[in-house]
Amino acid sequence: MADEETLQSLKEAVVKLDIDNIKALAESALKQGISAYDGVINGMAKGMEIVGQKYQAGEFFLPELVMAGETFKQGMKVFGAHLKPSEVASQGRVVIATVEGDLHDIGKNIVASMLEASGFEVHDLGVDIGPNRFVEKAKEVTADVVAMSALLSTTFPHMKEVIDSVKKTQLNSRTLIGGAPLTLEIAESMGADGYGRDAIEGTKICKQWVSGRLHQK
Repeated sequence: MADEETLQSLKEAVVKLDIDNIKALAESALKQGISAYDGVINGMAKGMEIVGQKYQAGEFFLPELVMAGETFKQGMKVFGAHLKPSEVASQGRVVIATVEGDLHDIGKNIVASMLEASGFEVHDLGVDIGPNRFVEKAKEVTADVVAMSALLSTTFPHMKEVIDSVKKTQLNSRTLIGGAPLTLEIAESMGADGYGRDAIEGTKICKQWVSGRLHQK
């Protein structure tokens, strides 16, 4: 199978939510001499772009986004170990988690997958994470973005604690928040740098921020 056909099969596997075969396709690509970077960026990530377009067009819904993200993750389990250090974080570094007091992770997981598909180095801390943990990890990896998710409005005070804690550091990290009960107005009142209505918008915001910084250098 030619390289283009192999990359096409990886893209289609993500679009078709073929979680059962994505790892085998990734392993086959590596055996054929296709680099892990090409497999991710020119194969699976292209599929995630189409998934995002279908979601925005109303052809895909939340279950498809979740499944596409899981399919991408399975492929990354194969390609991830073969990526060169210089190929990781080509876009930037993001620390992401669901804030303290909230155990929901579906939305956060989708955002993490979309960011990885866009070339970001993603550090997913999990759920129920307090401000100190966010800041420690942001310092450790020199994060460009600290992203927070919440599905419970009762956790808004914890989200603001994270935003305030990040601002107090000497890092140049921007804060991005998202979740069903949030709005742009709430995000602005908390002092967040950005608000993502969904995973697609959140990813676009991160790309715009990092692109702007690269142009400033």
